[in-house]
Amino acid sequence: MVTRRPNFNKALRALIRDIAARMPEFRHVRAHRILLVAGEARRASRGTVKPLCFRGGKSMDRGGRRKPVIRIKGRRMLYCITLRPLFFRGSTAQARIETIIHELFHCSRRFDGTLHAGRRHDVLGKDFARRLRPLVRRYLKECAPELRAAFDYTGEVRVLQWLERPGPAYIPGYSRVRKVYTEEQLYYGIARMVTPKPRAARVAAASPKMH
Repeated sequence: MVTRRPNFNKALRALIRDIAARMPEFRHVRAHRILLVAGEARRASRGTVKPLCFRGGKSMDRGGRRKPVIRIKGRRMLYCITLRPLFFRGSTAQARIETIIHELFHCSRRFDGTLHAGRRHDVLGKDFARRLRPLVRRYLKECAPELRAAFDYTGEVRVLQWLERPGPAYIPGYSRVRKVYTEEQLYYGIARMVTPKPRAARVAAASPKMH
């Protein structure tokens, strides 16, 4: 019997909805306006969040550049979170959940497709981790076991990936680029999740058995 690979996007959306429901700091987050995809490696990054609007939630900036529109099931996406290979290979469930909270922490409290200007790494420096850490600890205490189990998985999962990835911005009339991206530019690819065993389990497995 062939076991169907889990749809990891469902687990990600359920996690974000739960974070928004349990944490007052993330009540502004709307899971259905965030696109989640698996992407290529980027140094030691586990994930990145991309704003899909200019300042004020606008599609065009003062210089005349436009953001490509990403529309899924007829609904415009405001953010795209890209999960890197290190998220899938070698991360614990706690580290994976922390990555998602980390990226949500960057989003503007207006949730208008822009990032929070005061929550940039270059603005907060070491204070970024100090502010994020207690939020992660508090959520992990409240996270339901069945939800956490989806992030403690080892095996192949299905997750959305780009067939054709949008660029950052374009100038109308000067750039021959796609202006609207939909499900047609996405597909469900296969990612293999590898979750390290807890230290106690590793020690037990490595210990010689007594007969």
